[in-house]
Amino acid sequence: MRTDTVIIGGGLSGLTCGIALAKRGQRVTIVASGQSTLLFNGGSMDLLGYIDGQAVKAPLDVIAQLPIDHPYRKIGTERIADLADQAKQLLEDAGIMTEGSANANHWRVTPMGVAKPAWLTLKSHVCIDDIEQLPCKRVALMCVRGFFDQPNGMLANGLQQMGFNVEKKEFTTDEITTLRRSPSEMRAVSLSKRLVSNSSLKRVADQINALAADADMMLLPSVLGDEEAFDTLQSMTVKPLRLVATLPPSMAGIRMQKQLQHYFRMLGGNYLMGDSAVSAVIDGDRVVSVTTAKLGDMPLRANNFVLASGSFISRGLTADYERIYEPVMDLDVDADANRDNWTQFGVLNPQAYSRYGVKTDDSLHCIKQGKTISNLHAIGSVLSGHDPIKMADGTGVSLLTALAAAQDILAK
Repeated sequence: MRTDTVIIGGGLSGLTCGIALAKRGQRVTIVASGQSTLLFNGGSMDLLGYIDGQAVKAPLDVIAQLPIDHPYRKIGTERIADLADQAKQLLEDAGIMTEGSANANHWRVTPMGVAKPAWLTLKSHVCIDDIEQLPCKRVALMCVRGFFDQPNGMLANGLQQMGFNVEKKEFTTDEITTLRRSPSEMRAVSLSKRLVSNSSLKRVADQINALAADADMMLLPSVLGDEEAFDTLQSMTVKPLRLVATLPPSMAGIRMQKQLQHYFRMLGGNYLMGDSAVSAVIDGDRVVSVTTAKLGDMPLRANNFVLASGSFISRGLTADYERIYEPVMDLDVDADANRDNWTQFGVLNPQAYSRYGVKTDDSLHCIKQGKTISNLHAIGSVLSGHDPIKMADGTGVSLLTALAAAQDILAK
């Protein structure tokens, strides 16, 4: 099977790169082994949230302070602002409407009630421009009776610590009560399937309107299947309404994954869901083909290849008792040879393995046995040189490296 570019990995970075290439007329095939880590996303994108444990107010102002092996430094600090604008536009083209700017972080609210810096947040979700100047004071936290995916007590306490006056209100409807007959059904995905029609949304609106009292804003768990459902519900409420992220799997992340997949396919992209790359043929400094588990003796051939397979959680990187390695092509990996140095005691401490990933040159070309592979780029969380947890830069690295690699491919 012949195509222009093959992308290994169908998550945020793989889809972003695929869309950017397909928009310019390339024939692109994405090999996606399953659902991506977007399912853990609560509706926000981060560009750069922390440096040395300190919250970043203006990401663009401090990019140059990052270590030289950070993916942003490899892309080039002068390109970050433009790539960030392109990323936001690409999301909007896919129907993912966000607010935020690379010039100044805002604050998102986690399911545990913690405020964390963010770059972009879905317009339907709550975000705070300035934690010192809250947009309102009185908040009604609308809690779905029997819902498993939101720790209401912790969320309410966290909001109160930020300075909000919070009142918890519990509600249900006939559709929700039906779900409660099976406790395992009281999850965000199940609720989203029931809260679709205007009549079901009207019943929710009637319940929360009756409970709103003197609240300045109502917060509802993110259990709606799309922005249209949110807009419909918001039009029925008497007070401003915003959604707040739930525990994963997140409806916001599921929605973004589906919208990006749909947009990629609409552009003519070929998305091989449920397949995985198992090996590759490399001749000299070029990848010739990639073999997948399902296609078997029908290898994927292309002019260019992109590795967007993710980190350990997505099996883009693998560890055994002796080494950390990239499993498809056995590419060179930035990782400590001493297993004892991979982790340190204390779950909140920085973990060395979080910075591990494949080695690349400054153009994100992969390296194997010390030699650059000229038609293979690595993007997203498979890259080394950054800690997406401690730096809060994971989705930003995925989006921006994907666009940078696409530009490099198109320039050839």
